[in-house]
Amino acid sequence: MVKVIASTLRKGAVLDIDGKLYVVLTAENIHPGKGTPVTQIDMRRISDGVKVSERYRTTEQVERAHVEDRPYTFLYSDGEGYHFMNPENYDQVAVSPDVIGDQSPYLQESMQVMLSVHEGNAIAIELPQRVVLEVVETEPAMKGQTASSSYKPAILSNGVRSAVPPHIAVGTRIVVMTSDGSYVERAKD
Repeated sequence: MVKVIASTLRKGAVLDIDGKLYVVLTAENIHPGKGTPVTQIDMRRISDGVKVSERYRTTEQVERAHVEDRPYTFLYSDGEGYHFMNPENYDQVAVSPDVIGDQSPYLQESMQVMLSVHEGNAIAIELPQRVVLEVVETEPAMKGQTASSSYKPAILSNGVRSAVPPHIAVGTRIVVMTSDGSYVERAKD
């Protein structure tokens, strides 16, 4: 076990609290005008999926569980969950939907991801920061409308809703952030 200062925790970190493993969903440092700065941590207990919220003083130490981050390739999903393969030894692992969470729409066949593995079980996943998706539904571009700061709603090929600039039309491939589905740029392919 490794002790780390609470204020250094980030999303995806795995903590050992009273012998149970928790994966950090959000970590926010709060500095009130008066009083001690604290770190607000929202986490999910890995054993049963229960969400817990804790506050620590920013200088307090918490136990970080020993977790191996390994690259895996996404293969497919079915009733058992999401299936990944280790590219080094071709071992396959099934990951439950609650580990993937709201990131599932961004998984694409043959995508390289980082799985956090603890004692042979996948407990957290990290997707690439950006993915290329196609716009399948959006309003047509207005004639004479220049690229301004106004964005229009669009539905992407994975079913996620996003906001795109006015010049983006149906069929255009765009780059989006996997963290929040926001538009980055037009794909360069």
